[in-house]
Amino acid sequence: MEIRPMRRDDVATAESLSDDAFFELTQRTGGRAGAGPQRRTTEHSDEWARRTEHLVRTDPGGCWIAEDDGRVVGFATSFVRDTTWFLATYAVRPGLQGRGVGTALLAAAMHHGRGCLHAMLSASDDPRAVRRYKLAGFDLHPQMHLSGTVDRTAIPLIEKVRDGTAADIDLMNSLDRATRGAAHGPDHELMLSVWRLLVSDTTTGSGYVYVDARGRVALLAAGNRRTAARLLWAALADSSGPVVVPHLTAANQWALDVGVEARLELGQAGYLGLRGLQPPAPYIHHGALL
Repeated sequence: MEIRPMRRDDVATAESLSDDAFFELTQRTGGRAGAGPQRRTTEHSDEWARRTEHLVRTDPGGCWIAEDDGRVVGFATSFVRDTTWFLATYAVRPGLQGRGVGTALLAAAMHHGRGCLHAMLSASDDPRAVRRYKLAGFDLHPQMHLSGTVDRTAIPLIEKVRDGTAADIDLMNSLDRATRGAAHGPDHELMLSVWRLLVSDTTTGSGYVYVDARGRVALLAAGNRRTAARLLWAALADSSGPVVVPHLTAANQWALDVGVEARLELGQAGYLGLRGLQPPAPYIHHGALL
């Protein structure tokens, strides 16, 4: 087996392998947050590929491929922002787990963050991966999710929320550092190109939320809980049909309060893994860009 740097022409193969691996995982564990086992849509696959190409470009030292006799059997993508290392995703081809592929890939990716003070990842329920993260020194914080159809009679009057633009990047980087300890930096340009951005910037607090094409809250950061709740309500108000608010930790009870008022159902899936950090709040992290 060879561990080598990922190239842009590996992305399509990695995406297909990732879809296979996570579909197999959701069959075993009962499904992704708020949904049963399912394949990615074409739109979701394209978004995954754009994000991975972005990370190969910004952090080539954090993106790796495992090959066995010329066949791709696994991959890992990671990145460094400020003083924090983030694991975006990694996967091993179904049927080949337990052979050291994942361990070798994680070691290569973590080497990219060897000089970092902090680390963060979002883990699935896969017990093998969770064990590997714990052995690597990560504290594991259970993640919850909200799902269902919003009770539209519960939506409050929403004021002081506007559409965001690239002019808000400095504000968002400042909020990132205050909540999770590191700016998203170049990742905001990617997110602006694929998701809708809503911003609240007032004398009493600032915050932002990205909403993806499936109507899911992709990422939210705010200076206080009141602003965070306002932005979450704004995202829910724009939804139609079933919604999912993923990746909620116990540090973000304000989001659970909104979900209960909106009559969404609460579930649990996966873990937020942290080293040298406390769970960010008020903050809803993205599964890969964190």
